[in-house]
Amino acid sequence: MINKIIKRAHKKLVKSEFPENSPNADQFYEVVVKHASRAASANSDPLNFPPAAASPSPTVIEALPPIGDVAVSERPALFLRKIKLCSFLCDFSDTLKSVHEKETKRQTLEELVEIIQSGSYAFSDNQEQLVKMVTVNIFRCLPPSSRNTENVDPEDDDKYLDPSWPHLQLVYEILLRYVVSPETDIKSAKHHVDHVFVLKLIDLFDSEDQREREYLKTILHRIYGKFMVHRPFIRKAINNVFYRFIFETQRHNGIAELLEIMGSIINGFALPMREEHKLFLIRALVPLHKPKSISSYHQQLSYCVVQFVEKDNRLADPVIKGLLKFWPVTNCQKEVLFLGELEEVLEATQPPEFLRCMVALFRQIGRCLNSPHFQVAERALYLWNNEHIISLVAQNRNVILPVIFEALENNMKSHWNRAVNGLTANVRKMFLEMDAALFEECQRQYLEKEARARELEEKRLLTWKKLEAVAAQAVRDDMVLVR
Repeated sequence: MINKIIKRAHKKLVKSEFPENSPNADQFYEVVVKHASRAASANSDPLNFPPAAASPSPTVIEALPPIGDVAVSERPALFLRKIKLCSFLCDFSDTLKSVHEKETKRQTLEELVEIIQSGSYAFSDNQEQLVKMVTVNIFRCLPPSSRNTENVDPEDDDKYLDPSWPHLQLVYEILLRYVVSPETDIKSAKHHVDHVFVLKLIDLFDSEDQREREYLKTILHRIYGKFMVHRPFIRKAINNVFYRFIFETQRHNGIAELLEIMGSIINGFALPMREEHKLFLIRALVPLHKPKSISSYHQQLSYCVVQFVEKDNRLADPVIKGLLKFWPVTNCQKEVLFLGELEEVLEATQPPEFLRCMVALFRQIGRCLNSPHFQVAERALYLWNNEHIISLVAQNRNVILPVIFEALENNMKSHWNRAVNGLTANVRKMFLEMDAALFEECQRQYLEKEARARELEEKRLLTWKKLEAVAAQAVRDDMVLVR
């Protein structure tokens, strides 16, 4: 009797707390992406609801007949039943359990993809149920990161593969076809693919599975192109991911894919460029040169930065100064990347902007010329193979040559690498042919500086000898006094 009373009270409590007819009931059952192992505590997020309540798995899965085997009048209802059948998650942690469930769901998802691809049923009839099914499957807690993202090799064969990918791939395929389909009505679809949906989608870019990130990149790009109302929100959300990565965690798996999307977006910016886009360059893209894991996304980052400079030449000055601000000191591989990006930026730079930053720029290039790491020195010398850079240097040789002449001479005298010596000789010859009088003047000043340095060194050694003599005399005097 007591057990019956307890069970009855428990049922009443559950119904009173989460009524099925409540307008907020769907919000409770939504699955919200929460990177509990990589972000702050889950208690700080008011939307962090238990994902287990999203779609309880049925005890028995009914194998539904193919949709082509039933009467035409029954097909819409069967199509909806198939969508609901896929609105639960299978347990992939145990390979021996629920094999029949996983295979039944996979076959049903494949049939849904074929049905949607054939265009047999309009999305407007079942798009709410379809988006809910996608939401239940893809929005989930990502597992803790199993590797160090600072030194990730893009061609590494030992990549993480999500065990649930046989289902996830088909669900992503359904979502992609739903987004790109011309039958999808934007006015009604934007109520389902809303800001919350987009934000959860962007959170999934931290997945370690590269296959999932590729699907996410394609889908988010399509959403940006089709749903114009979401464009400012998408840009802002991506910015926030970059800010969190730069200034807080410096750990994220999808920075390269997000930069690819931003590269396509930047390519479509109209001129004159809006102020918010310039702020994005200065506050997000330039500081992205700071993290140690830049090698995993530098190619995409460099493309975005060069796009800005090509669209507005006046941005070359803040970009170059930003590169100098975050220039690596001890990481030679990162320095080579910076030099490559610097060449692309200079190729799009015009003389007025070059004048503002050339002194600080060539001081840094001079330090790179004298780097004991031969790849850094070589990459810096390769800048003189670019005709546009040579023309900029030739126009301002009176300022640039005195800045780097000492570095060139030091390379010729003491650098250990023969290839660097040969490239340095070519650059010296280029300057000599460009302006022989200036070259001789710089050489005279260099020799005078070397002579003064030798004189100072001799004076320093002489002073030390005098001090040693005075110290030795003091020791002898002390010994005589003691006696």
